[in-house]
Amino acid sequence: MAGISLAEQAAMARARELALRGPRGVNPQVGAVLLAPDGAVLAEGWHRGAGTPHAEVDALSRLSPAQARGATAVVTLEPCNHTGRTGPCAEALLAAGVARVVHASADPGDASSGGAERLRAAGVDVARADEAEGDALIADWLFVQRTGRPRVTVKWAQSLDGRAAAADGTSRWITGPEARAHVHRERAAHDAIAVGTGTVLADDPQLTARIDGEDPPQPLPVVFGDRPVPEAAALRRHPRGLRTATRDLERELLALAADGIQALYVEGGPTLASAFLRAGLADRLTVYLAPTLLGGPRTALDDIGVGTIDEQRRLTVTRLEQLGRDLLVEATTEKER
Repeated sequence: MAGISLAEQAAMARARELALRGPRGVNPQVGAVLLAPDGAVLAEGWHRGAGTPHAEVDALSRLSPAQARGATAVVTLEPCNHTGRTGPCAEALLAAGVARVVHASADPGDASSGGAERLRAAGVDVARADEAEGDALIADWLFVQRTGRPRVTVKWAQSLDGRAAAADGTSRWITGPEARAHVHRERAAHDAIAVGTGTVLADDPQLTARIDGEDPPQPLPVVFGDRPVPEAAALRRHPRGLRTATRDLERELLALAADGIQALYVEGGPTLASAFLRAGLADRLTVYLAPTLLGGPRTALDDIGVGTIDEQRRLTVTRLEQLGRDLLVEATTEKER
């Protein structure tokens, strides 16, 4: 990276590690490292959630005023320039006498952006690190800032002839253990997991992420539909609790984003999957193809709003992988590209 020292590059890598200690939610995960003029690490910090000090201020709090003067702040996100629950980080860095700031992602907020310009105007040396790596760290949060809703991944498993279940409705198991293990990792990588009430009543799923030898983060289960979830349902015992939602997908996605849900994993059967696709609210598809034939009426998708060949939903395949006997296909929709 031009203009970025080796010490600053190492500090940025460490700042990304620190950022991941913070929670995913309404605010981005941000990490910061303060360096002395000789490149030695002075302090580290990260954002611990809404209402807590931002990463830069958290790091500064570990130093005396004299220690911070002349330091370099390496931050994964451009220092903010507005007062919310906390004060502007750009002003905190100026008050501390920081001489140089290296940041990765630019702050996309209308109110919070402009921190780099404010610092430069005050005489601070400001440099931009690898933007792609910074954006990858908070990709889902940036998506929410751009669209106002979580990024939606729609998942299903199907036979080679496009069926999700046998004619009598049985579907366990179409795919093998390797594919099912991959599903659990996908669950853990998302903030929430969605099914319809039909799936709850038919399958009584747990919707937990279960990974051997690990204690993975658990997605919040969200049940879309009008019918009540039975009191005896396994979801009533989910460690994250249970959220119910109406059939108004757009309104419910906005509400989820307002509550800090950045990524939603839709796993709940043909009806719900088709509804998200029909509404144009599916950003990514994760499809598991099993080398089996089932025939019959139980297709993996219902009507998705395609009436003629000219209306077909073209996708870009981003990943193909063999999982045991099954094939994983990941794709993005047009608007995600």
